[in-house]
Amino acid sequence: MNNMAQKRPYLSVRGVSKHYDTAPDPRLGSGGLRVLDNISFTAQKGEFVTIVGPNGCGKTTFFRMLAGLEDLDYGRIIIGGKTIEEAKISYIFQNYRESLYPWRTCMGNLMVPLELDGVPRRERKKKVEEFLWRLDMSVREDAYPYELSGGQQQMLSILRGLIYEPDILLLDEPFSSLDFQTTLYIHDKIMEIWEKTGVTILFISHNIHEAVYLADKVVVFSKRPARVVEVLETNFPRPRTYKATESDQFFEVRTRVMELFREEIMDSLLFMELSGF
Repeated sequence: MNNMAQKRPYLSVRGVSKHYDTAPDPRLGSGGLRVLDNISFTAQKGEFVTIVGPNGCGKTTFFRMLAGLEDLDYGRIIIGGKTIEEAKISYIFQNYRESLYPWRTCMGNLMVPLELDGVPRRERKKKVEEFLWRLDMSVREDAYPYELSGGQQQMLSILRGLIYEPDILLLDEPFSSLDFQTTLYIHDKIMEIWEKTGVTILFISHNIHEAVYLADKVVVFSKRPARVVEVLETNFPRPRTYKATESDQFFEVRTRVMELFREEIMDSLLFMELSGF
């Protein structure tokens, strides 16, 4: 009985589909736009799952549905035995600069989720301080977001997303606007934080190298309407360093993801050519 409970997935995505009645481009016809087609996969508690797929295939739409910002047409999503409406979900957007409150200090931004969660004012700062101490992190308490570098702003938004202990953390291409050096640093910090909190992470990336390096599991989406082409387990040792990227196992997984991605890209280009795009 206990073994059965351990094998039960923490995140279960079953048959999720999405269709818009009005197509955004008249060349697509009057039949609307089908974005997601029977998306299904699972994840265990505490797994780091990355999602890759062609541009415009519906990855962000899928995240918006996971976060409860858009309705599912079909299918079901269960997170730790809870529905989307019941689960605590943190969503870190691509544009982190617009997600931070410029009129609040770093400490003020970190206290926002606690404020929305009804934590009394006198307890908020103490909870933030305890949270940062547990992660061995610090922030410039009296600084405002515009005084921080891009990497510091993104880290602040991630910490704010974790402060109220979500059931799942959604990261939508969080490093796409950071330079290479900062991205390498943030990779290490996000994995360090993830290992200390044990939070389940879903991470969208267009960088296949990054997606394979960070993940326990890589979910590959097809071209639109997106379906799951394949789910690959990485099985690299943790804690992970960039030495892992030199292993034969890493190259094997990355090559497989690249092959799947390339096949979807070529099929998409062929479709556009035949359609006169």
